[in-house]
Amino acid sequence: MRIDLSDRTSLQQHLGKEIGRSGWHVISQVDIDAFGRLTKDVDAMHMDPVWARDHSPYGVTIVYGFQTISMMTAMINEILKRGSTEAYKLNYGFDRVRLMAPVPVGASIRGIAKLKKIDDRGESRFLVTIEMTVEVEGKEKPAAVADWLFMVVNGGESERRPEMADGER
Repeated sequence: MRIDLSDRTSLQQHLGKEIGRSGWHVISQVDIDAFGRLTKDVDAMHMDPVWARDHSPYGVTIVYGFQTISMMTAMINEILKRGSTEAYKLNYGFDRVRLMAPVPVGASIRGIAKLKKIDDRGESRFLVTIEMTVEVEGKEKPAAVADWLFMVVNGGESERRPEMADGER
């Protein structure tokens, strides 16, 4: 099921319900290292497999917590319909974020989205709260749970953002 964020009326039918699941995303050591370098957080717990094997309580390197949260972008883009009548949706931040369990290198994670709340913010805009749960394949405890806010602004076709292919500018 793919929902259309621009349709406030149909969104009401999905309140309190799961609205979709992303595919599984494998997080490699190359991904972890790139994130550590990008954020200038070079840390053996994440980037040194030998050190992690010998000293970490997990026995392997683990994904950065903020990297797990950042992956929610890829997950929500798989779940939510694009190209609807919304002019745009803006990342409005989080009401709540909890990192519940580490994600070991090589693990697969996926997002599960639940529509939690819709707040009117004017004639052509509303704030949507999506509860995102990041699961680790084969684990009972989720890696992260967050209440993620999006401001949805509806508008005419000329106001809509174009679809962009991967790597397109």
